[in-house]
Amino acid sequence: MGNRLASLPEHVIRAGNQMAVTLSRLIEDGEKVFHGVNSPLPMVAIFLAKKRHAPNCSLVEVAGSVDPEPRFMPNSTADPELCHGAASMFYNPDMYDLFARGGVDLAFLGAAQLDKQGRANLSYIGDPFHPKVRLPGGGGGAVIMPQVKRTVIWRTVHDRRFLVPRVDFSTQSGNLSHVVTPIALFEKKSTGLEVASVHLGHSMDDVIENTGFDLARPSVVTQTPAPSAEELSALEELDPDGVRFSEFRV
Repeated sequence: MGNRLASLPEHVIRAGNQMAVTLSRLIEDGEKVFHGVNSPLPMVAIFLAKKRHAPNCSLVEVAGSVDPEPRFMPNSTADPELCHGAASMFYNPDMYDLFARGGVDLAFLGAAQLDKQGRANLSYIGDPFHPKVRLPGGGGGAVIMPQVKRTVIWRTVHDRRFLVPRVDFSTQSGNLSHVVTPIALFEKKSTGLEVASVHLGHSMDDVIENTGFDLARPSVVTQTPAPSAEELSALEELDPDGVRFSEFRV
C-alpha cells in the first residue's frame, strides 16, 4: 500500500478491502459489466474480477470505452486513463441503445437512499418544494435499472439515512440483485431486501440497528467470506495507491 495511505484507520482498510472483494465476487465470467460515474470502488472491483476469476467479462466504461487497459487506477471514473488501450470507443446514445437491447448483464449503481423494495433515491431529500438536500439525479439510472439484467448498489456508509423505510423520491428501480455496505451483503428477494451475509467484525444486531426497514433475523447468520490472501495480493498489485478507499470518510 502506498505511503500516503499508511495513516488510514484499520476499520477503513478492512471495510474497503471487504467491499471491493465482495463486489468483485458478484461478477461472473463472460458478463458485460457497467458502472456509473463517481464509482471508484466498483471500478477497482471490476478490474479485480478480470484479474482473478472473470477474465472474459467486458467492462462497458461510463467514460465511453470498452475494455480499457489503464496503466493505473485513476481516482475519477471519468479520467481519460480509462480510455487507454480500449477495444473501442462509443457515444453516450450507443450505451443506452445497448441497455435497451438487453446487452448489459450487470450494472453497479449508487444511491443516497434505498428502501426495502429496492427503490433508489438520487433526486432530493425532504419536501420536494423545499428539499433539505438536492441530489445530483439518476444520471440515466431510471433507464438502466429496468433494462439491465441485474443491478448491484453499493454505499460506503451503512446507516438509517441510507437504508430507509421508504425513499423520499423513487429516482430509479428494477432488477436489483444485491446491495453491498461496509457491514453486510443484502440480497433482493420476494419479500424485499434481506441480509445474505454479515461481514467479519460485525453482527446481525449491528445490521438491524443501523437499517431503517425491518429485516428477517435468520436462525443462522452467514458470515461473508473474508478476502483471501490471494485476493488481497491482487488488490495491492492492481490498486497500490488505494483508490478503493477514496469513498470512505476518515
